Amino acid sequence: MFTRNWPRHLLCLSLGLPLAAMACGPDFPMRLLDNRGQSLAELPEGNFSFEVSRLGHAIAGLKPVTAATLVPGAAYGETSAHVEQRDQAEQVGLTHEQQAQVKQLRGLADARQVEVQGTNLPAELKLYLAGAVAFNAGDQTLAAEYFRKVLALPADQRALRSTWAAYSLGRALFAMSSQADAAPNLLEQSRKAFEQTRQLSIDGFSDPLELGVASLGEEARVARAAGDWNGAIELYATQNLQGSAVGYTSLKLLMAELASMPEDQLAGLLKGKPVQQLVTAALISRLGWSFGDQPPNEQKLIKLLQSSTRGSLDNADRLAAVNYQQGDFNSAKAFLERAGDGGLAWWLRAKLAVRDGDKAAAAAAYAKAAKAFPQNESWGDRRTPDYDFETLQPKCRVEGESAILALQRGDYLQAFDQLYRSQGIYWLDAATVAERVLTLDELKQYVDTQVPAPPPLSQHNVDNYVPLPVAASLRNLLGRRLLREGHYEQAPAYFDNDGLRHKARLYGQQRMAADSAWWPTRRAAALFNAAWTAREWGMDILGYEMAPDYATFGGNFSLESAELKVGPLVAEDEVKRQRASAAQPDQRYHYRFVATALASRAADNLPHTSQAFAAVLCEAAGWNSSLEEQSALYQRYVKEGPFVEWAADFGHQCPYPDFESADKRYVTQVTDAARSALRPYKTALQMGGVLLVMAVALVQVKRRRRKVQ
Repeated sequence: MFTRNWPRHLLCLSLGLPLAAMACGPDFPMRLLDNRGQSLAELPEGNFSFEVSRLGHAIAGLKPVTAATLVPGAAYGETSAHVEQRDQAEQVGLTHEQQAQVKQLRGLADARQVEVQGTNLPAELKLYLAGAVAFNAGDQTLAAEYFRKVLALPADQRALRSTWAAYSLGRALFAMSSQADAAPNLLEQSRKAFEQTRQLSIDGFSDPLELGVASLGEEARVARAAGDWNGAIELYATQNLQGSAVGYTSLKLLMAELASMPEDQLAGLLKGKPVQQLVTAALISRLGWSFGDQPPNEQKLIKLLQSSTRGSLDNADRLAAVNYQQGDFNSAKAFLERAGDGGLAWWLRAKLAVRDGDKAAAAAAYAKAAKAFPQNESWGDRRTPDYDFETLQPKCRVEGESAILALQRGDYLQAFDQLYRSQGIYWLDAATVAERVLTLDELKQYVDTQVPAPPPLSQHNVDNYVPLPVAASLRNLLGRRLLREGHYEQAPAYFDNDGLRHKARLYGQQRMAADSAWWPTRRAAALFNAAWTAREWGMDILGYEMAPDYATFGGNFSLESAELKVGPLVAEDEVKRQRASAAQPDQRYHYRFVATALASRAADNLPHTSQAFAAVLCEAAGWNSSLEEQSALYQRYVKEGPFVEWAADFGHQCPYPDFESADKRYVTQVTDAARSALRPYKTALQMGGVLLVMAVALVQVKRRRRKVQ
């Protein structure tokens, strides 16, 4: 699906044309919790590839294609690639002499000459080559005669060219059917030849070009020419099931042809079940939509499809989905009455229950839908209207939508579990619930009991940017949350590698050392070191996985998010939990502010006249928390700190704080302050001092005289 915001992406494309290195930024995963009402209301478009894989039927014994085999003459106009692949396959199983002769005979223009010059070759090779030369010369009647001769040989004499001959016979007969004097049953004979091709391939005759599968598309071509649309669709669908891209592409082309038909002609064809199924698959997948715009003839298709399927039990869940997507909820409900117990039917019932305000019925329907969808069913990748991407696995999407209702009724652990089970698909939603809605104890209990530590990534995977397992991401999230909330000893064990564990342990030790230190300079040193650690490694050990830090993106990007408010799908208790768990401060790179606050506390414990006081403030001013904080730190230094030569580049060129020398400043800071206070009275104090000394001396003289007397 394309986006309503297509001009922005057209601009990206246009900018990228002249300079390949230019880019328009990354794409982001869809978040179900970003717009909860929209997530519950919309039914994502299906996937045409998945939908047509439900059509057709597997053929027992027919091997699926194993490579991008180029069928000889598949486009009725062989390319050099077709010729090269055919020539290579034609050499298999032959001696060197036979290979050379086959190559030489291929270059002839007269089929009779091939038969004359190829007398040394086995009959199947000679006759097939003669037929191929006749076919290329446009003599389809003669070509068909030679191919029939190959097939008339005993089975043990045509092991190499049986499938080739039957396939080419079918093509020759189809070409003959377009001639003015063609026999009336040539199309039927052609279909029989292609059926024989498949049977020969199943029976083990050589089929290096995988003509058994290719014959399905060729027979479908014949069926289409005969007006058998239902047969053509089934054959192409079966070819698609066998792994051939030709079948898938042909179904898209058939759908385009159906969409362009006059209404009266299309109405007649829609009476056939395969045609109904193909049109429904295209509609539910929004095939042909461009940048969010509905094709002009799609409403015609919907109207005719509804008219032709009223009262039908076939494909009812898909028909209900088409009507739901179009906003015709009454018709959707009518089809759902006959839709059975499939995953899509229960998903639609859940959505309709939400629309009706019956959340209990919706929750029950979601639970049934989650059980009904296979674990591995995937509808491929899609784009939301806002151009976010989503890997649509219906079971995960259903559980994700159910989590929205669980959050609303306060079942927070259930909601988290349903989102977490999607692994990477809805990780952003799961992370939001983990760090903002669950309490720390709830999250820790879940991780301890249900999320064992996965094996660490190998260095090779790290070097190749292999993403962490979601289990490791969740454990890292818990480790960071434990550190933020002061559980320093428990946190390191949850980080996924030794480097992170070391950083977390170091930060925790510094914080605990600061809390236990009784001497101010030691407390200041521990606080400063913790501050430096928080600033340097904060994203890794303190950052929020989601807002405001977005550690999930390495802090390189942030997402827009509306303020969470109490409403029909958001309970008051959840709002309270999210507000209580918000970052302090709730600003991007919040750990920078944490680091600055720790540095300020370190400065509080230092003598203001010390080098350490100035160096701590200088270092913190360069940590880019905010311009306001940088200015405040500098102003504090100017007001309280000592003169230092490096203050001219404050915040950039900062020495390490000399905490040991700061101890001496506790004494000198007091005496220096006294000196500064008494400096205006220096002369009077000096004279007073002289008089005081003289007075003391006179007193001592008098005491001595008295003792002598």
